Amino acid sequence: MSASISFRSLDSAAAEQRVRPHVRETRVIPAPWLGGQVWLKLENEQETGSFKLRGAANRLLTLSPEEAQRGVVTASNGNHALAVATMGRKLGVPVEVYVSNTATAAKRATIAACGATVNQSAGDCLAAEIAALSAGAASGRVYVSPYNDLLVAEGQGTIAIELLRQLPRLDAVLVAVGGGGLIGGIGAALKQRAPHVQVVGCWPENSPALHACLRAGKIIDVPEQPTLSTSTAGGVEPDAVTFPLAQHVIGRAVLVSETEILAALQLTYRETGMVIEGAAGVALAAYQKHAPEFAGQAVAIIVCGGNVDAAVAAQITASA
Repeated sequence: MSASISFRSLDSAAAEQRVRPHVRETRVIPAPWLGGQVWLKLENEQETGSFKLRGAANRLLTLSPEEAQRGVVTASNGNHALAVATMGRKLGVPVEVYVSNTATAAKRATIAACGATVNQSAGDCLAAEIAALSAGAASGRVYVSPYNDLLVAEGQGTIAIELLRQLPRLDAVLVAVGGGGLIGGIGAALKQRAPHVQVVGCWPENSPALHACLRAGKIIDVPEQPTLSTSTAGGVEPDAVTFPLAQHVIGRAVLVSETEILAALQLTYRETGMVIEGAAGVALAAYQKHAPEFAGQAVAIIVCGGNVDAAVAAQITASA
C-alpha cells in the first residue's frame, strides 16, 4: 500500500477551503534575532494551542453522515486529543479518547472539558492506542490517528498553503518531526506548489524515531531517551503512511541536543515573551545550529505548539 503513496496523494488546497471556518490562519512574524529573513509561523496561537487542530478538522469534516453520528475514537495524552475533542464538540461528533497510565488528572480533565469521553488505560501510550483501536473496531467508529492518516496529514499541510500566501518569498521551512504527519502534509503541499522550497526535518537526538527509520530505509524500533520535545516522542507504526511521504518530501535532516532545545526555548521567551513547547524548540534549535548555511535565504520555522507543563515552563522562564 505505502509504495503508491506520494506527495501527490494529498490535496491540502482542498483541505484549506474545508477547514477554514474552523481553523485560524495563524500569524507569521519576523525573527530578527535569528536573521534578517527568518519568520516564525505561530501555530501556538491556534484555538487548542497547536497545529493538531488542522488535521483533526480535516478528518472529522470528511466523515460520512453515518460515521459522524456514530462518533470517533482516538488515543492521545495531549495536543491531538484536545484537537479531536474540540472539533467533535463543534461539529456534534461524539469523541472518545483513550489516554495512557501516565496522563495526569489535570490532563484528563482538560480533554474532558473539550467535550470528550476520557478513558485511562492501564498501560502506556501503545496500550492506550490498542484499546482505542479495539473500541473503534468493535463499535464501527472511525479511529482518528495522530499522524497515520492521509486526511490528517492533508489537514496539517494547510500550514504550507498559508505560508505561500503570507510570505512573498520562501526558500526553506524547518519542521519538528514525530510521526511525520506535520512534515508530510507541509512537504506534500510545497512539493506540489513550490518545489524549490527545502523542507528540513528536525529531531531531538534523544527521540529520532522517524529519522532512524528513513536512514534504515524501513520502519524499525528505535530506542528513545527522555526529551523536552514530548509531543514528537514515540515510535512509528509499522504501516505508517507518513513514512513514504517523508521519503518523498524531506530534503534535509537535523538533530539537536536537549541543551540546544532548552536554549532555543529560552531565547524565544526572552525575545517574544512566548512560552512554547519543546517540539517548537527543536525546529528553532535546528536553525540556530546551522544558521550560516541559510544565509540569504527566506526561512520559515514552524512554532508547532505552546502547550507546556508547569515544570518545563519554569525552566524556560528561569532564563529571563
